[in-house]
Amino acid sequence: MYEYLKGTLVKITPTYIVLDVSGIGYLLHVANPYVFSNLVNADIEVYVHQVIRDDAHTLYGFTDETEKRLFLQLISVSGIGPKSALAIIAADDNIGLVTAIDSGDIKYLTKFPGVGKKTASQMVLDLEGKFENVAADVARPQLPASTELDDALEALVALGYKATELKKVQKKLEGTQDTTEGFIKTALKLMMK
Repeated sequence: MYEYLKGTLVKITPTYIVLDVSGIGYLLHVANPYVFSNLVNADIEVYVHQVIRDDAHTLYGFTDETEKRLFLQLISVSGIGPKSALAIIAADDNIGLVTAIDSGDIKYLTKFPGVGKKTASQMVLDLEGKFENVAADVARPQLPASTELDDALEALVALGYKATELKKVQKKLEGTQDTTEGFIKTALKLMMK
């Protein structure tokens, strides 16, 4: 199995990209090919997963390890194949997906293409609680660096609040000014609603 490929991005289409690795062009199906738009002819690293079937050997590409782990978790659910998993990843910020699974929000999950109530229920049953590390990895890069709000969010994580819960609160608090203590109190009030 492949973990990642390093090479030159030579082509972008609506459903896949082509990565030239030492003269071999690898076709990689990706969730959103246009994420790579500003990287054409640049050397990049793409995380990959290979799916082998009787009629095809297909490579799926991901921008980072977190996206790849989300994909692998999704395809482990009965009723979700690789194409559906890519569509789910492309349609969401991943924090919303993880929050919906962990809270059992079937209505939210059925908004994804090809996901009905039965598949959504299966997603919750199979994946609830399995995204703790993934949610933290997805949320961490989006936190503002070296601010009072950042300190408050880190304190709340230390108190046991999940990164997925804090992401919603963070959006409401960004752009406001307060002390670390003030942000903690406001965040707790918002989470209690």
